[in-house]
Amino acid sequence: MTLELQGVAKDVAGQTWIHPVDLELAPGSMNVLLGPTLSGKTTLMRLMAGLDQPSSGRIVWQGQDVTGRRVQDRGVAMVYQQFINYPSMSVYDNIASPLRLQRVARAEIDKRVRQTAEMMRLTPLLDRRPLDLSGGQQQRTALARALVKGAGLVLLDEPLANLDYKLREELRAEIPRIFEASGAIFVYATTEPEEALLLGGSTATLWEGRVTQFGPTPQVYRAPQDAVTARVFSDPPMNFKRIAVQGGEAVLDRARWRVDVADGRYTAGFRAPHLSLRQSPQSIALDARLDTTEITGAETYLHLRHGPDRWVGLVPGVQTLPAGAPLTLWLDPAHIYLFDEGGRLARAAPYARAA
Repeated sequence: MTLELQGVAKDVAGQTWIHPVDLELAPGSMNVLLGPTLSGKTTLMRLMAGLDQPSSGRIVWQGQDVTGRRVQDRGVAMVYQQFINYPSMSVYDNIASPLRLQRVARAEIDKRVRQTAEMMRLTPLLDRRPLDLSGGQQQRTALARALVKGAGLVLLDEPLANLDYKLREELRAEIPRIFEASGAIFVYATTEPEEALLLGGSTATLWEGRVTQFGPTPQVYRAPQDAVTARVFSDPPMNFKRIAVQGGEAVLDRARWRVDVADGRYTAGFRAPHLSLRQSPQSIALDARLDTTEITGAETYLHLRHGPDRWVGLVPGVQTLPAGAPLTLWLDPAHIYLFDEGGRLARAAPYARAA
């Protein structure tokens, strides 16, 4: 049940919404589309589903070219951000509805509905109506209706975005279990790097209609191929600073550290949690000015200025620091990425491994 996108692109009214992309999704795989709003995630999913047709390229499903085939003929299920259930039907009838449209035998419908409800932990709720359910239960019902079809490709377009934190965490933990039980290809769109890391599998990062990298999720996170991917796969976005490398040493403010790259101009990148208010034996000092703090409970975001650049740090505890105060921050060079002038990750393996 392999899904292949071969040079697939989408133009709308003279504008390129999806630049040519090649992807191969393996049978029984979890695949995350990660990118900000308007990066092309939904458009790419609609192309996979057959709801839209590509301007160029081919979509191959199970070895067959299905580029022009109707969505009804592709064995695809899709769940949207706004979960949709039939309010006048019971949970049982909501789940059963696609099978009835397919004219599946009554006994088979009952068997598959109850199996899917058990997998989704909905068995005690089968007689209830959607309006009697919590948000998480409603979304599980929508997922069950998608899964009961036995579709080989399940597309989830930010399915947890409208749920509160507790329900999101509950379903995030359940989705990998559901995925393993179903054996389908899952494609899950999200704007949240943390969600991609929690789901695992493989991740494709998107930026302005381009797939910038695709691979195992931990690998894409730890070793982004370019600065754009590093920005997408960091929350808050990765901090950047233009620096020089001279005589095998990188120079930033008062700090110097050895690097195994050619002399020249680079962009240093580092994530918010790697900035610290405490010095460690390996750390270098960076000077900044505090704009404001954002306390989340156990952690505090520091919104910083470093010359013309804006940085964000994430430090433990509740930090009550005065706005406008100069700060000395500490950063272990092992967590600094270097990108060349073309934005590509420099060939400096220690940075990719340690970040």
